[in-house]
Amino acid sequence: MLQSRLAILGIATGIYNSKFPQFPTFLVAFGAAHSDMAGILIIAHAPFASALRECITHIYGGLPARIGVIDVKPDCDPVEARAFARSEIDRLKEENGAIVLTDVFGATPANIAQSLASNSVRVLAGVNLPMLVRAVCYRTTPLDTLAEKSLQGGSKGIQELDASTPANPCAMASAAATSCMPAKVASH
Repeated sequence: MLQSRLAILGIATGIYNSKFPQFPTFLVAFGAAHSDMAGILIIAHAPFASALRECITHIYGGLPARIGVIDVKPDCDPVEARAFARSEIDRLKEENGAIVLTDVFGATPANIAQSLASNSVRVLAGVNLPMLVRAVCYRTTPLDTLAEKSLQGGSKGIQELDASTPANPCAMASAAATSCMPAKVASH
């Protein structure tokens, strides 16, 4: 009961997963989860996946629904991690499918992620924060569009900056004017 109340407030609550005790599962509901909203699973070297989740929580003022993470530790059993990843993608996937974001192509997290690829699950390597923000913003679009926009966000987010680089006008806009920002949760 307490976990459902915390989830309604947009607070991530870790719960014990007896099948995979080394991987905490987080119940989160920030805003409404829609059946046309693609799930997002981040699989990366520990603690990168959790760090990306924390960043997206900071940006949105709470963790958007249907986002899962798997931090792959150096001593993890890849077979066990793959089984857990399959259960997580099944939990997160909706009618629009799911997208899996992973860090380094060819590394263990990416190999685990690649095993999830299907017609309804797209896997992208090279995740960064701009890619994840794009994935959250475009998750109600068709899966092919979501993958394309996420890849574009990831590559466009890589810039060399110096004193003459113009400021991003979108970064100066208020959160209320940004269409992909969730409504604020009222505090009591």
